[in-house]
Amino acid sequence: MEKTYPYYLANRPEQPNTDLSVKNKYTGEVAARVAKADAAVIDAAIGKAVEAAAPLRAMAPFEREAVLRHCARRFEERFDELANALRIEAGKPIKDSRGEVTRLIETFRIAANEAVRDQGEVLNLEISERSRGYRGFSKRVPVGPCSFISPFNFPLNLAAHKIAPALAVGCPFVLKPASLTPVGALLIGEVLAETDLPAGAFSILPCSRDGAELFTTDDRLKLLSFTGSPDVGWSLKAKAGKKKVVLELGGNAACIVDAGADLGDVVDRLITGAFYQSGQSCISVQRILVHESLADELEKRFVAATRALKSGDPAEEDTFIGPMISEKEAERLEGWIQRAVDAGADLLCGGRRKGALHEATVLKKVPRELELYCEEAFGPVALIEAYSDYGDALAVVNNSRFGIHAGVFTPRLDHAMRAWDELEVGGVLINEIPSWRVDNLPYGGVKDSGLGREGVRYAMEDMTEIRSLVIRDRRS
Repeated sequence: MEKTYPYYLANRPEQPNTDLSVKNKYTGEVAARVAKADAAVIDAAIGKAVEAAAPLRAMAPFEREAVLRHCARRFEERFDELANALRIEAGKPIKDSRGEVTRLIETFRIAANEAVRDQGEVLNLEISERSRGYRGFSKRVPVGPCSFISPFNFPLNLAAHKIAPALAVGCPFVLKPASLTPVGALLIGEVLAETDLPAGAFSILPCSRDGAELFTTDDRLKLLSFTGSPDVGWSLKAKAGKKKVVLELGGNAACIVDAGADLGDVVDRLITGAFYQSGQSCISVQRILVHESLADELEKRFVAATRALKSGDPAEEDTFIGPMISEKEAERLEGWIQRAVDAGADLLCGGRRKGALHEATVLKKVPRELELYCEEAFGPVALIEAYSDYGDALAVVNNSRFGIHAGVFTPRLDHAMRAWDELEVGGVLINEIPSWRVDNLPYGGVKDSGLGREGVRYAMEDMTEIRSLVIRDRRS
């Protein structure tokens, strides 16, 4: 990583200060200093985005496609730099960091493909005598300047899921990356600055939460896309005014292991789902519901596999558990686990913390009213419980204020289809963990987990509006 990074105002790097320090999440040392924007800079960025709306909308689809392909190519060339920056600023193990860079590249490639696809429709208006001789058409047009707020846990890929669709449809944007992990978004900005996008097409502005009010309240912005905590997300929606709002919020994802499931496959996938990037994902496997016929064996295998995970330095190739984003977050999780144990839960393994490093932890018999069960743990912890009736297991999954993904391991097609019909979530994954995601999939949650969908084409729909055309044939 460089020692200092500028922010990007109207496509250009600016270094008025180095007020935001970015720590190496493993060592705790300051790794870089980043320019921090104030309200005046944010206001100027929004004004420039308004000015850029018309020229960006006028760019031909193939020109926007070329910008996106340039970005994908440059990200490939800077692959190791991006992965190492992510390892340092997010504490993400290097293998997982490389995986996120791969997804960054894939997301921009998907957007490039979508940028040149037909987004219109020919409408049959001759549905009665009254409309004889009328022809109808529709097309999608960009909504205008957009506001994006991205989270710390996937600093590259979740920023990409806002930036790439916006460029594909022709929406200028201002982006606030997470203050804990701003460098990845700024590296994306460095690549975007190499292109011939109209001035003002993008601004990437690290700033304090207090200084970010305009990202939400300014009426010049036509869409707000936020990824983060439910409490913050719904609060922003209440203040967003007339603009469209897309929210990707929290979860406490469940996975059902049905009778007859292959435990060898199941345990391997559950380990990844529960402890990948220290469980800091809104679709991390937090609750495991296993049929009573498999419960003892799954517990034995899962606990043994959990104990075998290596935690420590994210730079080492075999590290699976890196630090959580901060010591404060690790302390919070430690407290939740201790309260569960005090309330009668069985601690099967883990539970200890050293600084921001928290052991991979497995518990059972956690009371359902405790935060460790019913809230988003956002750390390396998984809870096991047995069930006897499949319908009851579905009901337990639904008994949550969250609903992004759910996983079901089952050999029965009828159980798979019943889960798809009955689970109150944005997506059901059969014989897979809820943590699995590919970047062209419609992705998002219901209930307190959010509003709207990401996944490039679906984000493009939110960033556009339908404009219709009617032509009357006077010969009729």
